[in-house]
Amino acid sequence: MTSDDERLARAALTRVVEPGDVHAGRWLRLYGAVGFLQRLRDPAEAPDAFAGTGEKRVAGWRLRAASTEPGRDLDAVGRHGGRFVVPGDIEWPRQLDDLGDTRPVGLWIRGRADLRTWALRSVAVVGARACTPYGAHMATTLASGLAEEGWVVVSGAAFGIDGAAHRGALAARGATVAVLACGVDIPYPRGHAGLIGRVAEQGLVIGELPPGSHPTPSRFILRNRVIAALTRGTVVVEAEYRSGSLVTARAAARLGRHTMGVPGAVTSGLSAGVHELLRGEATLVTEAAEVIELVGDMGQLAPVRRGPVLPRDLLAPDAARVLEAIPAGPATPVGDIADRSGATLDDTLVRLYELHSLGFVERQGDDWRLTNTATEGANARRGGT
Repeated sequence: MTSDDERLARAALTRVVEPGDVHAGRWLRLYGAVGFLQRLRDPAEAPDAFAGTGEKRVAGWRLRAASTEPGRDLDAVGRHGGRFVVPGDIEWPRQLDDLGDTRPVGLWIRGRADLRTWALRSVAVVGARACTPYGAHMATTLASGLAEEGWVVVSGAAFGIDGAAHRGALAARGATVAVLACGVDIPYPRGHAGLIGRVAEQGLVIGELPPGSHPTPSRFILRNRVIAALTRGTVVVEAEYRSGSLVTARAAARLGRHTMGVPGAVTSGLSAGVHELLRGEATLVTEAAEVIELVGDMGQLAPVRRGPVLPRDLLAPDAARVLEAIPAGPATPVGDIADRSGATLDDTLVRLYELHSLGFVERQGDDWRLTNTATEGANARRGGT
């Protein structure tokens, strides 16, 4: 169980160091949160405490450490019905420890659900902000399908694919987690204030930064490592070559998580990054069942896809060869059909009468021809193509 001093120190450090700072992570691992913060606030006690870390970086840490008030941040998140979870807590997702020294100092959380429990059965669905209608449809469909099967959909609450994924899970009355690059009390982007509010009510909103913190471009990129580590796998729906969602997918691959991509048109620049992933180690997926086959338990296989079974597919091989030997057009003598099929005359007649009973051929005198009306299969869709 985490002590109050450790929790306060970690809350303070979320204002002192940037997310994913490997230098800070190293000192945090060596000194612990309380010791790290104490050395920052009292340089005289350990003048060489941060040997090997740049002076400017340490000076910035010390400046911010001198003015932190973690109690106010804890009160602020509490007013939003939230909490601060740190390593050692029961709710802390252990898979985040795979990040090593870039592991979050702690996580600020809004929502009633238990993050650790939800993360055990979660999938990230990410992609382009400026997505196409196709991309939005696929993200929504995937997310709703995953939610209906009891999976938690994790994304970044951004415009485009992220928003579509959250909406899909919410529409299915499922579970979804939004990982923000700002304080959990700051709705960003502003246009998603309503969506983030719904996620906080029905799911979870989490972030590494303390209340009141605003996003920066670098924080969006660093946020993606949390999405990758938190989940069993990452699905990229649409992404250009330099898309931040590819950072998430590559981080997932480095962490040994499943990496998946939804293919798009080869002429679409928004699918170019996804196709590049698929040329590597990513797995192509087109529906929730295929995602679950990869990230789920053993034996959770996606249904095998095949085209409709046509009546001629059910014919015995000998009968099929005779049918194939009958040309389209005028009736053909039995001898010609026998020659074409490689069967004897008697065997050909037996097969022709069999085909006649099934509606494939009709007799004209002593000759045979294909029926004019195609036989419709029992599982064929009427009026379709």
